[in-house]
Amino acid sequence: MNSLDESNEFIYGRNPVEELLKNRADEVEKIYINRKLNKQTFSTILSLASDNRVPVAEVPGSKLYELVGKVNDQGIVAAISQIQYEEFEDWLERIEPNQNTGILLLDEIEDPHNFGAILRTAAASGMDAVIVPKHRQAPVSAAAYKTSAGTAGRIPIVRAVNLNQAILKLKDNKFWIAGLDMDGDSLLWEQTFDVPMAFVIGNEGRGMRQKTGEHCDFLLSIPMYNGVESLNASVSAALVCYEWRRQKLK
Repeated sequence: MNSLDESNEFIYGRNPVEELLKNRADEVEKIYINRKLNKQTFSTILSLASDNRVPVAEVPGSKLYELVGKVNDQGIVAAISQIQYEEFEDWLERIEPNQNTGILLLDEIEDPHNFGAILRTAAASGMDAVIVPKHRQAPVSAAAYKTSAGTAGRIPIVRAVNLNQAILKLKDNKFWIAGLDMDGDSLLWEQTFDVPMAFVIGNEGRGMRQKTGEHCDFLLSIPMYNGVESLNASVSAALVCYEWRRQKLK
């Protein structure tokens, strides 16, 4: 992403921009559409922009390229204020965890597409929050937001200065911590989730850090067959989210 204004993020693509206007219109500062395209193509978006008093500018395609680079922008870009993370201490103070509470903790996910996919799955499965470390973590960039299909703002994205310290505080607040690890103590679907749960998803290449694993109450594994070593971090997160949700539906 090539931003002209470091105070803004730029979200591109028709569906992500439409979702943004439906759910977080107050954060949209301006919408840019390619002047060569038929405005009827953007009729729903233009109507939402008008309802929410979001300014729209018709610009040449080169302007969109200037904002987001060589991507499939579909002729539309939205400029938004920087995604606002919720600070861990503030979030922890207001929650009241119960047996149906579930959150994800991301241990240094670096790929924005993985991050976006995880945010989408967390929102779709009904997770209560996604907690990320302040450093060595992919930001909620345009790429992450697009991969999330506009769902990034539907559940809190909570930022912790130190993930391991956050885990200890979660434990003090009745959460049980489960780390996903190929050498886990039990299979994912053999464990019962009837308490407030926090699931740790490790880095794409290194997996979960050793110290983080030591703070977990137990480790879960996903069985691999046919010589496959591991799954993509976002796929693993999806399996965790939906096994947790499946148990809530019983």
